[in-house]
Amino acid sequence: MEQMNRRTPQLPSWLPIDPFILTLIGTVVLAALWPVSGSAAHVASGASTGAVALLFFLYGARLSTREALDGLRHWRLHVTVLVCTFVLFPLLGLAARGLVPLVLTPDLFHGLLFLCLVPSTIQSSIAFTSIARGNVPAAICAGSFSSLAGIFVTPLLAALLLGGSAGGVSVDSVLKIALQLLVPFACGQLLRRWVGGFLTRHRKVLRLVDRGSILLVVYTAFSEGMVRGIWHQASPARLGALLGVEAVLLAAMLALSWYGAKRLGFGRGDRIAIQFAGSKKSLAAGLPMASVLFGDRAALAVLPLMLFHQMQLMVCAVIARRRARDPLEEPAPADRGAAPPAVLTRGR
Repeated sequence: MEQMNRRTPQLPSWLPIDPFILTLIGTVVLAALWPVSGSAAHVASGASTGAVALLFFLYGARLSTREALDGLRHWRLHVTVLVCTFVLFPLLGLAARGLVPLVLTPDLFHGLLFLCLVPSTIQSSIAFTSIARGNVPAAICAGSFSSLAGIFVTPLLAALLLGGSAGGVSVDSVLKIALQLLVPFACGQLLRRWVGGFLTRHRKVLRLVDRGSILLVVYTAFSEGMVRGIWHQASPARLGALLGVEAVLLAAMLALSWYGAKRLGFGRGDRIAIQFAGSKKSLAAGLPMASVLFGDRAALAVLPLMLFHQMQLMVCAVIARRRARDPLEEPAPADRGAAPPAVLTRGR
């Protein structure tokens, strides 16, 4: 789960690809050349599960309960982001069913639909909101609330919309996700008094676990895909079509979140936070869920999410720099409900 304080460093303008995406690509290549199998695969799967559980424990230990309660004052903004994430996105994903099988294979469509069910990201939403001079505290809380809601909402939506076609979406898988993500998070909240200060002083620990858990899940999932020989379904033509569909999906959500927030009366700063938090999907939250929900077909299921993650970073970086040049305007009434930045960013 991504974390970032208010003083967010700007993304390098000369870098067309996020360095972490290059690491992900390297991990996929490694899995293709040296996939784990047999007993080694069980060890790798256990290690990735443990890393994800540790990640959510640390996230629970870092999130201030008081900060979350203060963020509820701006409830209209958070509800808008949640609607974008868990209502508009899934509706657009369901509309893509008409592209099967002419444009997308059934497995790629299931991965695309799963992408639409994943919660929003925190780190990049805050980064781009900061660059665009938007409401950073609102982006922090909106991303956090979306990530927490996703622990419950994402598997429930997957059970409802994907069903058995995903290869294992059931009550047991929903409970397994809750145990893997929610229980460690709750333990982190309980122990925050003792470990929260350490994490505040050593932010690199959370970043290391964040990135490491994603790489382990990707390596395990893609290794299993190689061993089971499912990659013949992802031809270059199909991947090109998937990228086109995802580009349309991202453009639609960027437009809906921006102009929809304007129609709802939000000011410029809030609209920026809504657009960046409402149009993004979290790779860190989605990967462990996919490994549980899709089982041996997780490799194809997470491929749309990985591609969308890179696309949203590149497109939103351009938008954020353009928004930074816009003239500032007076806050709208919706802005006045936001908690003071000093309160919302305390402890981050």
